[in-house]
Amino acid sequence: MTKFTFDKSLPKNLALLLKERVQELSDDVFQYSKDKTGTFINFSYKEVYKEILSLALILKKIGITRKQNVALISDNCREWALTDYALLTLGAVDVPRGCDSMGTEIRFIISFAECEFGFFETIHQLEKVLEKAEECPKLKTAIILKKSHRDSPEIINNPKIKVLYFGDLLTEGKVLFSSNPEMYKSQLESEMELTAPDDTATIIFTSGTTGTPKGVMLTHRNYLAQCEVIHNFFPCKRGETWLSVLPVWHSFERVVQYFILTLKCNIAYSKPVPQVMVADMKKIQPTWICAVPRLWDAIEKNIVKKIKKRGKFIYTIFNILLPPAKAYANCKDKILGLICQTKRRSRFLDFLTGIIPFILLWPLHKISDFFLFKKIRNQLGGKIKIALSGGGALQKEVNDFYRAINFNLLEAYGLSETGPMLCIRNYKKPRPGCVGSVLPSVELKIVEDLNGQPKNSTPLKPGKKGLILARSEHIMKGYYNRPDLTKNIIDNEGWLNTGDIGLLTFDNELKITGRAKDTIVLLGGENIEPAVLERQLLASNFIESAVVLGQDKNFLGCLIVPAKDFITDFALKNGISFSDYESLLQTNEINSLFSKEIHSLISVTNGFRSCERINTFVLLPNSFQIGEELSAKQEMIRPKIVAKYEDEIKKLFK
Repeated sequence: MTKFTFDKSLPKNLALLLKERVQELSDDVFQYSKDKTGTFINFSYKEVYKEILSLALILKKIGITRKQNVALISDNCREWALTDYALLTLGAVDVPRGCDSMGTEIRFIISFAECEFGFFETIHQLEKVLEKAEECPKLKTAIILKKSHRDSPEIINNPKIKVLYFGDLLTEGKVLFSSNPEMYKSQLESEMELTAPDDTATIIFTSGTTGTPKGVMLTHRNYLAQCEVIHNFFPCKRGETWLSVLPVWHSFERVVQYFILTLKCNIAYSKPVPQVMVADMKKIQPTWICAVPRLWDAIEKNIVKKIKKRGKFIYTIFNILLPPAKAYANCKDKILGLICQTKRRSRFLDFLTGIIPFILLWPLHKISDFFLFKKIRNQLGGKIKIALSGGGALQKEVNDFYRAINFNLLEAYGLSETGPMLCIRNYKKPRPGCVGSVLPSVELKIVEDLNGQPKNSTPLKPGKKGLILARSEHIMKGYYNRPDLTKNIIDNEGWLNTGDIGLLTFDNELKITGRAKDTIVLLGGENIEPAVLERQLLASNFIESAVVLGQDKNFLGCLIVPAKDFITDFALKNGISFSDYESLLQTNEINSLFSKEIHSLISVTNGFRSCERINTFVLLPNSFQIGEELSAKQEMIRPKIVAKYEDEIKKLFK
């Protein structure tokens, strides 16, 4: 059993945590941010703290007060972080959202949270509000983080909302702060002391995958409870670098901003675009990074595409070496006892079945690593200790790929409502197939599921699948202005219903098997977890996205978004004539290809039930887009997909 420790020395709120770290790490690098040329510029803890205090001072002057909700519509960037810490300094509450959010979402959030002030990354985000400004009657002041020469005078000078620029405010704040730095520093640090642990730090609206976004209220205590135990899972050294790629309203990325302080590290800001992210990894050489499963999948496919471009010989060698590397990793797991035990297994038998192929594969693995896999890791910076995947289940094939190339990709689990982290794989003993150990600050139990609600409170034994409940100081204060919804998800004893289905392994780790509310019930009464099937389908290089459907039907169907580059390459190599991409998808050859792919992946021989067979499919010509089929966290928004592709779905079940 792993022995965990708690760091009880942390202060009572996040602003004071920043203050303490500045005192200790004054001249250490705190942030890396790219300038207009794409060059990373570093900023020390001392420099950043002075900027934060200057910004807080001017924000207080323009009218932002304690416990006031302030909209923060921006992706991850240095300006976002400065604003967040300035608001935390004043005891205000930020209400974040990403740039790719639709206007309806942004206006709803600003209005529902009653925001009088709003920060917007660019003028374009403000334009989404001004389309129907009457829906945000309380918004009076907008602050633009990044100025552009294309900014419209009509918007800047509009009579409805006062528009200010972040850079101008920061400069004004610096001038004011410099006039009497000791006095203002003392005043602002006294302001920090007024914030209680249970005060709200942020209101993160859920992505709305199942309906109207809900405002998750997370407190200083919620974040600090995770900071107290995080050293058990991330063996960080002072001065190491995290690469930030996810939108910082994503709860997983958000808590990383505070882990940085706790672990005495620094952070570099990038973007969740594979080409940009990989280029930045090479430049900054981070030791830590977190991203969502879709992004890790996209990076894998980007790597494969680059290898393919290097020529047929290299690509063939890669395809020859990859399967033995995966087999080697699996044998190593058997020897070390790292197989996910959903059923009782014999350690001795695993060792016996693993040791001989391990010995035989070891020389080939070493050669493969030296000549190929090491070069791939170097393309990803070359210094990654741990990469994290969160915000959804990591596909097995994606996980296997990174394990094969010796890239330490771990899976974590949680929800926005849990602050977010509940579990994470042990970096010393990572067990693929599960999301790892429960954090020592978390109580977790599996109970019988009854239509997405606990049938009773009795915990199930290891190996038994059921509804996952959690209780912790991580758990949100509640949904903003929605006590009814809060009551539906958190019971009187403080147990939160995650809505996820899973089981505890015999090693006391958690395995996620699906979502209770996404479960498909066929007319035959069979319960199907579509997420499991979708993850399996994404193992195919020919499939970019997959949506499994079949509620109240006799069989399952699937919407498939093909991987365009792989499909066109396949067509050219096989002499398939076509006039355009859409007509190509209609050819018998391509439909036959997908039929074979689907039935080979979802089959009885791969451990699937006969009722999970996908009988029909439709190929969609266009990729899913954020704000349409995907949330900003790149999760599929099933209600939107069902509505948008109504005609295609009818074809599946006609």
